[in-house]
Amino acid sequence: MKLGIISLGCSKNLVDSENLIGILVARKGLELTNNIEEAEIAIINTCGFIGDAKEESIQTIIEVGEYKKTAKLKKLIVAGCLAQRYAEELLLEMPEADAIIGTGDIDKIEEVIDEVLKDNRVIKNESLDFLANAQTERILTTFPHTAYLKIAEGCDRKCTYCIIPSLRGRLRSRTIEDIVNEATALAKSGVKELNILAQETTEYGLDLYNKKALPDLLKELVKVEGIEWIRLYYMFPNSITDELIEVIKNEPKICNYFDVPIQHISDLQLQKMGRAKNSKQIKSILSKIRKEIPDATIRTTVIVGFPGETEKEFIELKEFIQEFKFDYVGVFSYSREEDTKAYDMENQIEETIKEKRRVELVNLQNEIAEIKNRALIGKEIEVMIDGISEESEFMLEGRTKGQALEIDGKVLTTDGTANPGKIVKVKIEQNFNYDLLGPIISE
Repeated sequence: MKLGIISLGCSKNLVDSENLIGILVARKGLELTNNIEEAEIAIINTCGFIGDAKEESIQTIIEVGEYKKTAKLKKLIVAGCLAQRYAEELLLEMPEADAIIGTGDIDKIEEVIDEVLKDNRVIKNESLDFLANAQTERILTTFPHTAYLKIAEGCDRKCTYCIIPSLRGRLRSRTIEDIVNEATALAKSGVKELNILAQETTEYGLDLYNKKALPDLLKELVKVEGIEWIRLYYMFPNSITDELIEVIKNEPKICNYFDVPIQHISDLQLQKMGRAKNSKQIKSILSKIRKEIPDATIRTTVIVGFPGETEKEFIELKEFIQEFKFDYVGVFSYSREEDTKAYDMENQIEETIKEKRRVELVNLQNEIAEIKNRALIGKEIEVMIDGISEESEFMLEGRTKGQALEIDGKVLTTDGTANPGKIVKVKIEQNFNYDLLGPIISE
């Protein structure tokens, strides 16, 4: 039978999707198809983090469910965060769904398939203990030369707006040895770029080693033969240590890329969100990164419209973004989620005000990025080629060390050839918003 999957939400969810299809292809002999209309069994791996993501997940379930009437689809399985959060409601209110499987029961997918093929509708979401390891089957859905590597699952933080600990459980770190084993296997399969993931990567190892062990892990990962770039995501500001900055600075394989979600800069807002203790801490850590690694790419995310956010606090955030000049900023309107502390907070902000503030920051960051990218014109930059450009079959596209897969800009080439995964030098001649353009000048 043919299996199709649609993975929604974050890259951590994508790794789960790769495990789901890996298990089913290896253990159940299903045939993977990239065309969901050809699938006889479909899995929708949902996101349930914020309102927009929930709406997208519901809409996708409805749309794919239609293929039971118009295409070959026989069974539809809903997985992921939305499934973990609203399992019974989904099965009750969405007749399209034949089964619900939560985030902690990925290893039970075989049982779920067996049940739905007997025409039983089932829910599997009892556990929050699952943690994939190097032996867990997986089929990459990214470019063959790049892969996400999830080093831990769950989170022990209690951010007041966040539902993730309820959906993913407590922090569960993989051993350094197990992660290195998977990285070695990925390298042998042709992967050259590792993208390191966890809910908070800088918290890695606290449960296993009683310390923040990310520097120790990185020192082992750089030894893996064949891996050329290592990039870190989701670095909690308070947990970025001097040792971690030093390891990133001194290891050529590790990209000088810091994904540091600050969420706000107002002391009161940070306190209400349950984030960094104060703005002084955040500013100190970010300044230290810039001082130690002047060419570092720094990405952040911020939330506008959190309960009680005043115009003064919003302006404080806006002025900090203007002053610090991040390379990338993801701007999110606060999403009021039930079962979080922030849900019941007073002074909820109107949606129109949230959107106005969000647009204001997006426009500001676009201006900053335009100036930064324009400064790259004339420079020669290392680029890892991903393949033929989506813009034109006559161009290649790739990314610099400062451009993360799927979330940042890309580099388009106007001349020269190179195979996917090859690192080349491109001379930047033009920029378009977050994208750069120029010819390959050397390998």
